[in-house]
Amino acid sequence: MKKIILLTLISLFFSCNSSAQKNETKETFPVTKTDAEWKAQLTKEQYYILREAGTERPFSSPLNKNYEKGVYHCAACNTPLFKSEHKFDSGTGWPSFDRVIEGNVAFGTDTKIGYTRDEEHCATCGGHLGHVFNDGPKETTGKRHCINGDALKLVASKE
Repeated sequence: MKKIILLTLISLFFSCNSSAQKNETKETFPVTKTDAEWKAQLTKEQYYILREAGTERPFSSPLNKNYEKGVYHCAACNTPLFKSEHKFDSGTGWPSFDRVIEGNVAFGTDTKIGYTRDEEHCATCGGHLGHVFNDGPKETTGKRHCINGDALKLVASKE
């Protein structure tokens, strides 16, 4: 009888721990590198934000109050993500935009801080950019794309 109970418990344990219930599928992106390659390419802060989904301190990015004309690219793979004409001062301490360059930003769900947020990442390399909220300018899209400055680089226009 003890053997039957033991076998039942073991089979129950393995059936509840099946690989079908584990979400270990990793999304693939056109630009893929090893952790070592990303660490060699990015600064420590960029790696923390882009590859580990970190967040920079508010008001720490020089891009927050930068209003030069140009296009903001992914700091990891140089994909154009946001146009300067769609940037606005949200007062939150992070560069904010009311829209993305369509097809270059992908979205997911983030529950790391105890509630659900809409995460944004680069559609080319998967780098974490920030989050999107529904409290942006009502006269345009109503969206606030709250982006880590270390995830971006500004490519100034020649005008």
